[in-house]
Amino acid sequence: MIRYLLLLFAFTAVGYTARNANSEGYKIKVRIPNLANKEIILGHHFADKLYPDDTLKLDNNGFGILNGNVKYPEGIYFFMTPSRNMFDFFLTDNQRFSLETDTLHLIEELKFEGSPENTSALEYLKLINSKQKEVIDLQEKKKGLTNENEIKRIDSQIDQFGKEIKEHARSVIEKNQNNFVGKFIRATQEIEIPEAPKDSEGKIIDPAFRYLFYAKHYFDNFDFTDARFLRTPIYQEKIKKYIDKVIPQIPDSINFECDKLLSEAEKDTNVFRYMLITLFNQYATSTIMGFDAVYVHIAENWYIPKATFSDTAFINQTAKTVQRLKPLLLGKPAPDLKMLWVPAEHFTEAKTDTVARDNPHTGSFINLYDIKAKYTILAFWESDCGHCKKSIPELFEVYKRLKNKGVEVMAVHGLGGVEGKRKWINFINEHEMHDWLNVWNPYDFEYKKTYNIISTPTIFILDKDKKIIGKKLEPKQIEEFINDLISLEKK
Repeated sequence: MIRYLLLLFAFTAVGYTARNANSEGYKIKVRIPNLANKEIILGHHFADKLYPDDTLKLDNNGFGILNGNVKYPEGIYFFMTPSRNMFDFFLTDNQRFSLETDTLHLIEELKFEGSPENTSALEYLKLINSKQKEVIDLQEKKKGLTNENEIKRIDSQIDQFGKEIKEHARSVIEKNQNNFVGKFIRATQEIEIPEAPKDSEGKIIDPAFRYLFYAKHYFDNFDFTDARFLRTPIYQEKIKKYIDKVIPQIPDSINFECDKLLSEAEKDTNVFRYMLITLFNQYATSTIMGFDAVYVHIAENWYIPKATFSDTAFINQTAKTVQRLKPLLLGKPAPDLKMLWVPAEHFTEAKTDTVARDNPHTGSFINLYDIKAKYTILAFWESDCGHCKKSIPELFEVYKRLKNKGVEVMAVHGLGGVEGKRKWINFINEHEMHDWLNVWNPYDFEYKKTYNIISTPTIFILDKDKKIIGKKLEPKQIEEFINDLISLEKK
């Protein structure tokens, strides 16, 4: 909670947003005496960024007025000085008030007239700042103590500060229950979780009770459908925490929760747009195994049919990406591959035989589904890829430790032609990687589209039926993953 309020004074960026029409308009009088004849910037928060809205040139006395016939959207705004120092304030439905401060003590000397909601919020913030300083002092004092009673006394003081802040927050919320300040302060309060129920012997009945309660009531204090929260620094952090840390990190569970968030967000156009873009980008760029299923779900069910704000070309490209990814999701049967397998003896022969080295047609064709193995590692790589130069030899070492456990590797080299063959031969011989299935297709690269190979190495782990059970893993992770699977088989 304290962290959220202190965040209001920690941002230094700029941008732009639109305003809403209202006949009353706004009139904000500003007085900063030691900024006489200087220009300050009015701006607003939006998620984790700042955007400018207007500039104000102060007169010889450091006084100026911002006014207009169109109210600003409600939220948290700021004034930024020429030295890029800034202070925040609320714009609620009441946008006709005065404020005064000085540049040496922007927050300490800040005063409002005609805006009781800002005065109330400022008092609360000052209390937090004051108590936080006292807590820091007490924690420093505690470090050198050995007396248990004294330590308990300090801990009790710190707890009391927390209670005072919480009580003050309740007061602010009560005073401002009809404006956005009250709603915002409420959103900064953590959910109070009751103790888990116990049986007659005092044992907790459900060990997951507290987590389940917290997850269920996470949004009790925070109305994420209220577009005003978009213009604060807490919205994005709240949503990110929920999807990253609160809900189970399982694709099906994430899909379910994302559907709930997006369905509720549809109540407001701006909230829906922000929520959809945030969730879409979150999983479009995820490197976590299996989370591409979440991207596909959001893209297919929400972004493609409902992102009316998006560019048509991007929508079409997204649809194509989804179609490429769907057959490659965990649990899907791997698309079959017909590749040219080059045996180990050809690589050793080609060390000295340039004719053999430059012949791209050596070998015999093999299909992926012809490989009989408990687990198959399908690795797409290129000999001039920087990451491959490190990870593929590491994968080969992993293979040597796993091959007697029913593991086979189909290592697909992605460079074609004579030059690609030379690089391949040299790399395999240099690292003595003759023992697994070295395959390629000299002139047909359709398999790269089939397996969506946009970077190398790209690695899939398949079970005995060639279903995809793993991907996006480094060699060490692959070894742990397969060993864990083998251990589970024995249980």
